[in-house]
Amino acid sequence: MQTVIIGSGNVAHHLAKAFVENNIPLKQIFGRNEAALKAISDDTKIPFSTSKLKEADLYLICVNDQSIKEVSLMIKNPEALVAHTSGSLPKDILKGNYRKASFYPLQTFSKTKNLDYSKIPFFIEAENESDQNILEALARKISANVMASNHEQRKYVHMTAVFACNFVNHLFAKAKEISDSQAIPFDYFLPLIDETVEKIHHIDPKSAQTGPAVRNDSRVLLLHEELLQEEHLKIYRAMNESIKKMYQLT
Repeated sequence: MQTVIIGSGNVAHHLAKAFVENNIPLKQIFGRNEAALKAISDDTKIPFSTSKLKEADLYLICVNDQSIKEVSLMIKNPEALVAHTSGSLPKDILKGNYRKASFYPLQTFSKTKNLDYSKIPFFIEAENESDQNILEALARKISANVMASNHEQRKYVHMTAVFACNFVNHLFAKAKEISDSQAIPFDYFLPLIDETVEKIHHIDPKSAQTGPAVRNDSRVLLLHEELLQEEHLKIYRAMNESIKKMYQLT
């Protein structure tokens, strides 16, 4: 199958690397950012272009959600299978005259961070069984974690990922602000963070909860509130209130 990846961001870069590492042929990487495309090409040895989109059997659109519709109109081959990689949009956002699908990898991608692609879940949706089988087989060359999913399920997957990844990372950033304010190296908190994440591989997150809120320790909660101001205080109170509600302590 002749495959082209469209995009030059983090998802495109990592998907190209995943294909190369698993000996899946790629015909081209296409996009607008020449410098970013060259970086992907240098890393993967896949040819790139900013001007001429090659004919292919499969196009994987790896651009931001706002650009998917516009980019999808560039593909003119009615025999092609075209899939976007968005977690929040339906396959019908693709507006060309071709077979439509979604090929969503559930992971946070940064260009500078290497990943074990075999562990990344892929959520696949296509218009017919044949295309579903094609994309699932393709995803299984990369990972064993492949699931058929409709748009409704994928919306919940994407939203859950925001809670499990984006919100958690934001709390890491806010925690670092506090540690930095007291000249405490944030590296000292990394073993705690690592253990917290490791623990939920073996224990349900609800059962793994520790801390003053789940103990309903009002003395410590008030002590911490006295140390915090403005946004940090609002976050602290909101998180503790949520924990108390989960464990029916309010």
